[in-house]
Amino acid sequence: MPYVPVAALSQYVGKELGRSDWLTIDQQRIDLFAEATGDFQFIHVDPEKAAQTPFGTTIAHGFLTLSLIPKLMEDILVLPEGLKMVINYGLDSVRFIQPVKVDSKVRLKVELSDASEKKPGQWLLKAIATLEIESEEKPAYIAESLSLCFV
Repeated sequence: MPYVPVAALSQYVGKELGRSDWLTIDQQRIDLFAEATGDFQFIHVDPEKAAQTPFGTTIAHGFLTLSLIPKLMEDILVLPEGLKMVINYGLDSVRFIQPVKVDSKVRLKVELSDASEKKPGQWLLKAIATLEIESEEKPAYIAESLSLCFV
């Protein structure tokens, strides 16, 4: 992740910061997420039943794909120099646009939309996180992700 002086954060607002590497969403990842959350809806974990749906296969949980934001963003988001820690501060909005089918490759596009000092030594970064699906015109989602940086 790139580190910049706090005063330089504003120079990145409104700019695309980059894209992550591609990540394959396989059935094992979907099943492990189902196990962790107790969400065993057939559309996620039963390939035979899911094949009968309009999707034709299993799809990833929406919240599984959202949970990938911190990992996929870690090498892209610009951060203030002197950073002691950064925490996930939440999401301002999320729109799921289309499902991620099993074995699809996804990557995260990140744009910094705001950088503001919340308190002395605390900077709130808002990024527009768009999860792209390989070979698809529409993304899986667009989310406004919040990161709180302590310097």
